[in-house]
Amino acid sequence: MSTCLKLAITKIGDLLLHDKITQDKDGNTITDINLVIPNYQRPYKWTAKNAIQLLDDIIDAKNENKETYRVGTLILHQEEESIYNIVDGQQRTITFTLLLKALGADSISFLEQPLANNPHNTRNIANNFRTLERRTNNIIDDKDSKELLDYIKNNCELIVIITENISDAFQFFDSQNARGKKLYPHDLLKAYHLREMNDLDVAETEKVVKGWEDLNQKELSALFSDYLYRVKEWIKGNKAWGLTEHNIYQFKGITRQDNFPYAQFYKGAFAYADTVNQSAMPFVSGIRNLKPFQLDTPIVAGKPFFDYAKHYFEILKDIQNNDKYEGYFINDNDIIKTLDLRIYKNGVGNRITRLLFDTTILLYVDRFCPERPAKMDLEMLNQFVVFAFVWAYSLRAQYYNVGWLSAQNYIIGNKVKNSFNLYKIITEADSPVSLLSTLSDRVNPLPIGCIKAKKDNMDKQNKDGIYQSYLHYFKTNKFVEGENEN
Repeated sequence: MSTCLKLAITKIGDLLLHDKITQDKDGNTITDINLVIPNYQRPYKWTAKNAIQLLDDIIDAKNENKETYRVGTLILHQEEESIYNIVDGQQRTITFTLLLKALGADSISFLEQPLANNPHNTRNIANNFRTLERRTNNIIDDKDSKELLDYIKNNCELIVIITENISDAFQFFDSQNARGKKLYPHDLLKAYHLREMNDLDVAETEKVVKGWEDLNQKELSALFSDYLYRVKEWIKGNKAWGLTEHNIYQFKGITRQDNFPYAQFYKGAFAYADTVNQSAMPFVSGIRNLKPFQLDTPIVAGKPFFDYAKHYFEILKDIQNNDKYEGYFINDNDIIKTLDLRIYKNGVGNRITRLLFDTTILLYVDRFCPERPAKMDLEMLNQFVVFAFVWAYSLRAQYYNVGWLSAQNYIIGNKVKNSFNLYKIITEADSPVSLLSTLSDRVNPLPIGCIKAKKDNMDKQNKDGIYQSYLHYFKTNKFVEGENEN
C-alpha cells in the first residue's frame, strides 16, 4: 500500500456547511473542499430505519454529554486541487446533509450536485428527508432543536483519509464497501473500535489503521470467524456456526463508559500492561512485552482491540508455519509434518479436524506459554500437542464423513470415544501440569471397532521420517486398541 495518505479529522459542520476539513495531522485546516459523488459509487441505499438510527445515536451521545462523537470514516480521492471524490462514506454523508437540512441548516453545497437517476436515489433521499423532518419536528422546543443542530455541527466528527491515488483509496479499509459489497464482520469491528479511539491524536490513529491494513485481510477475516469466535463459543459449551454482523458483540468489548467492577478490573489490567510496556520495568522483570489478553476474557474497546487482533494473528501464524521459524511455539513438529501433507489439506472433514487441532493449540499457548518459553514450557507444550492431536483426530477416525454438526456435537460431548469439551478443560486448568494430568485420564486409545476411516492407512510406512497417516501415528504410539482385521 502506498504511504501517500493524508489523515485528518473534521467536524460535520465544517465539512458540510463550510466546505473545509477541520484539521489534518499537523493541525492545519484544509479549505475549498468540493465533495463529489463519483459515477462508480453505488446508489444511496440507506432507508428511513438507518437514518433514524443515526439520529438516535447522536441524541444518545448528546444526552451522555460526549464532547466528541466519532461517527465513522470518510475516504476521499483528491482528483483535482479542490475536487474530492467520496470513495467510502457516501451513505452517512448524504444522511448527515439531510439531517442538517431537516434541522434548518442552509447553504449545503453538497446537496446541489446531480445524482445518478435511479430508483434508490429518488426514493430513499426523499423518504429519509421526510422521516428526519417529521422526527426533528417532534422536538417541540426550539432551544432543543438548536442545541441538537449545534451538537451535530460542532461535536460530531469524521475520520478522513485523503489520497491522490485511486488505487490506494480502494485498497484502504472498507474498500469492499466502496464497491457496494457487504462488509465482513472484522470490517465492522474495525469501524466500531475506530469510533472508540477518540482519545488518540491523528498521527496515532493513522499508525493503528496502517498496522491493521498491513495484515493479510483474508487471513484476518478467518482469524475472527474461524478461530477466535469459535473458541469463545466452544469454551462456553455452545455451538459456533459462524461469525456474522449479528453476533460480533463478543468483540466489541468494554468501553470507557462501562464502570461496573468487572469492567474496572479489565481496564485496570490494560492500563497496568501499558504502564509496564512503556517503562523500564520489562527490562527489570524480564517481560519484554506484557500482553493483557486471554481468549476467554473480555477485551477493552478502542486501540486495545487492534493490539488484540495483531497479537492472535501472530500466534496463529506461528502455529500454522511449521517449517518456517516465526516464533517460539510450534517449530519442526513431527505431528504437524504429517498434518501438512497434501492428503490432509483437502476436503471439508480434514479442514474441520485441523481447525479443531489448531484452535486447541492456540488456546493452550494463549493460557500457558510465556512470550519467551523455557525448555520446560516447550516440553509441556509438545506433550499437549500429542493429546490435542489424538483428541481432534479421534473425531476424524470415527466418522466416514465429518461435517460441522458432527464436529460440534463431538466438542460439546456425545457418545463417541474421546468426545469432551477440551476447550473448557484448558480454561479451567490452573497449570500445564494439572491440564496434562487431566488429559492423561481423558484421552484414551480408540478401540479398533470404532474406527470408520480406512484402517489400511494404519500400516502406511514412514517416509523421510514423517508419518504418512494419522492412523499410523495412532497405532505406532498405542492410541489404538485391538487388531486390524483388514
